[in-house]
Amino acid sequence: MTVAASMSDAPLDAVNSLGFAKSPAETRVVVAMSGGVDSSVVAAMLAEQGYDVIGVTLQLYDHGAALAKKGACCAGQDIHDARRVAERIGVPHYVLDYENKFREAVMEEFAESYLGGATPVPCIRCNERVKFRDLLATARDLDADCMATGHYIRRVDGAAGPELHMAADPSRDQSYFLFSTTPEQLDFLRFPLGGLANKSETRALAARYGLAVADKPDSQDICFVPNGDYASVIEKLRPGAGEPGEIVDQAGNVVGAHQGVIRYTVGQRRGLGIGGLAEPMYVVRLDPAARQVIVGPKSALATSIVPVGEVNWLGDEAFDAVPERHIAVRVRSTRLPVPAILRATGRRTAEVELLDPEEGVSPGQACVFYALDGSRVFGGGWIVARRSK
Repeated sequence: MTVAASMSDAPLDAVNSLGFAKSPAETRVVVAMSGGVDSSVVAAMLAEQGYDVIGVTLQLYDHGAALAKKGACCAGQDIHDARRVAERIGVPHYVLDYENKFREAVMEEFAESYLGGATPVPCIRCNERVKFRDLLATARDLDADCMATGHYIRRVDGAAGPELHMAADPSRDQSYFLFSTTPEQLDFLRFPLGGLANKSETRALAARYGLAVADKPDSQDICFVPNGDYASVIEKLRPGAGEPGEIVDQAGNVVGAHQGVIRYTVGQRRGLGIGGLAEPMYVVRLDPAARQVIVGPKSALATSIVPVGEVNWLGDEAFDAVPERHIAVRVRSTRLPVPAILRATGRRTAEVELLDPEEGVSPGQACVFYALDGSRVFGGGWIVARRSK
């Protein structure tokens, strides 16, 4: 594979691979460098092609915790790695302290969502409120023509403007985490890795560029949640949030006790400590006000009607212009898109009918919209409630 081949989404009549009618040397690109292999390859790829590249890395949370944490983005070691890559490829590199912005825009809502019985996805909010808002504004302040990231997703120029499409490699696709990207942001963004066949191509490029991060493991956890321990982070942000309470069945009968609603999520089976019942029990609902975890049989998890709020629409016509659309939706990042009917109930609200009921649909998760017969992403919204049909 050649480097130029990874830029295949550019218009055919464009002078350069990023879609601008001028030479790469005249095109300034801010690359969001997390310190991982993906964004490092993007920076090296664009620098090799002769673009005016500026690398920017965000410091998002406590420096001490960042230095100690492994396997997450935007940590202290990652900032060091990003700086080394920038030095290797000969581009300027800046580190911006966004700790306060990140806490206010992402971490505080994360805690509040859990306290409200929801299961949030902070990585989406980080993209929406920090990387694609504040960092993008910084890129404009630097007189950049565009901002490039290492996300696995594709930006395709369509008849009505830029479209968002799933990555060529379904196993690496990150469209679920980028559904809230607005048309205005999409116009400014570029995703050079979206057309690669698989992650091994990215690592091969990193090795060819001589980058020290070529074999660096991928990020696994939410960056500010050490070892996946959500409860300890929430209790730190909201002291007293882990108060104990009752585990009850759907009829209100007490079947056990818990050590804090924040330690549970809809669909959970393991760790309930309520053995000896007639059938396996799952968390079907959380009631933070009553400090109750409500459990029921697996059949109680099946959901076909999903109300959605804060809709971000990326279709060609107005969201509420069509009463009913047949699309595909994804209600968890780990699930494949499934057939559904989308009905607009307002300018930014909708009802999604799943043609085959799904289990474990939880408030706070995203419901992402896709073309039923293609790769295009039509945006999505946040699941605000659930009920069985």
